[in-house]
Amino acid sequence: MIKSTKKIAIVVINYNGKNLLKKFLPSLVKYSDIKISDIFIVDNNSDDGSVDFIKKNYSSVKIIQNDKNYGYAKGYNVGLNKIQSQYLVLINNDVEVSENWLDPMFNSMEQNKKIGSCQPKILSYKNRTTFEYAGAAGGYLDYLGYPYCRGRIFDTVELDKGQYDSPKEIFWSSGACMMVRNKLFKKLEGFDESFYAHMEEIDLCWRIKGLGFKNFCFPKSIVYHLGGGTLNYNSPKKTYLNFRNNLIMITKNESLISLTLKLPFRLFLDILASIYILIKNKSLLHFLEIIKAYVSFIIKLPHILFKKEKTKMNSNKLNKSIIPFEYYLRGKKRFSDL
Repeated sequence: MIKSTKKIAIVVINYNGKNLLKKFLPSLVKYSDIKISDIFIVDNNSDDGSVDFIKKNYSSVKIIQNDKNYGYAKGYNVGLNKIQSQYLVLINNDVEVSENWLDPMFNSMEQNKKIGSCQPKILSYKNRTTFEYAGAAGGYLDYLGYPYCRGRIFDTVELDKGQYDSPKEIFWSSGACMMVRNKLFKKLEGFDESFYAHMEEIDLCWRIKGLGFKNFCFPKSIVYHLGGGTLNYNSPKKTYLNFRNNLIMITKNESLISLTLKLPFRLFLDILASIYILIKNKSLLHFLEIIKAYVSFIIKLPHILFKKEKTKMNSNKLNKSIIPFEYYLRGKKRFSDL
């Protein structure tokens, strides 16, 4: 256990991200209030000199070294088990923070004990006038469990014109940068390690809501996310993880009655999506990864249902909209249109 008298532990998970740390760690060190926060790097057994770089250049940054590359979910769980701070800020190694980025989230969580997690406004590092894909101004799930954001639906990313600058309750906080109560995180046994990476934060936030807590976005806190720093957006592996993990997530958290109604509909839409991706990319790679995702999901299904019975989490009502229909058939491509 690593002792810390600070209320906030800012935790970056890293695997062979030395070049990203060189680029993005300076802003984190510069703009994070050392009176209330410590910075930790959880390193997943990097072999690119990441740890030596941190030790040489940032003596104030604490390092937790995992003995292997556990991926995002388990990597965080192993590292965070050693941290006792009241709040955890989980932030990717390809995120640049702005001045006073921490205060709006910290102050709000101090004032409202029913907020379980929150996120800042996440803008694109490459184009700072637009929202970033992974989180934007807060995440939601539609009726069938498809994720979308205030500021991003599917591949349509909106310009930031201040239209989403009000604090708002959301369904999920982005894993690119989120603050969560440490006791709550530990009570929920952290991220679901079967996810490996992608959508584990949505699953966590769903379970947070199941315990009666809320998730919020506080847009006065601003960060800039490069995106694809660890796994490229066009990676077939990302396609596989997104489809598989989304199926695992809704099966875990939805009621059995809802699942019997929704899963056949999901299968139909995912088949359409796989055909669309096949035609669009003119390649079998992503198409085959979707098939692979369903095979993996079916193999894991008995274990998922066992965990579902064991945890007995409360189901939360999802948005009544079906985003693929709203987006592709009704042409509603902005959050404000919904």
